[in-house]
Amino acid sequence: MVRDPRDRFTLDLLSWQPPAVRFEEPLVRAHTLNARFARAISLALKECGMTREEVAERMSEWLGETVSRNMLDAYASEARESHQINLPRFAALIHATEDWRLLSLLPEMFGFAVMPKEYEEIIELWRLEEAEREIERRKQALAAKWRKRR
Repeated sequence: MVRDPRDRFTLDLLSWQPPAVRFEEPLVRAHTLNARFARAISLALKECGMTREEVAERMSEWLGETVSRNMLDAYASEARESHQINLPRFAALIHATEDWRLLSLLPEMFGFAVMPKEYEEIIELWRLEEAEREIERRKQALAAKWRKRR
């Protein structure tokens, strides 16, 4: 069934894309950790749909302290290694840009992933099912050993 082009309320299910929760590797690959964060910050600022002044204003409101456009420019510059973003300002940047991919930078370095809290229970359920399968495998192996001895 073809959608009527005048219909603005029916969504095209094939055009839906899941929200990004991490940066694609080539976009933020860098030689140093500082450069990687600078690239990610730069990309988040470019793609957020706001000017850097607007982002700085939102960050300032959220933090209760002044953040300027020049600070954002320094944080986004790979050449300005002496201007690294601190954790409260990084949190404010995530809040201001709503770019959740920024959250993934640190956990990925240690083999972890960031996911929306709504999926926490399904992951716990999966882990419990995995534990049940492992217990069943162990039980079967022990039973097989026992049968061999008899």
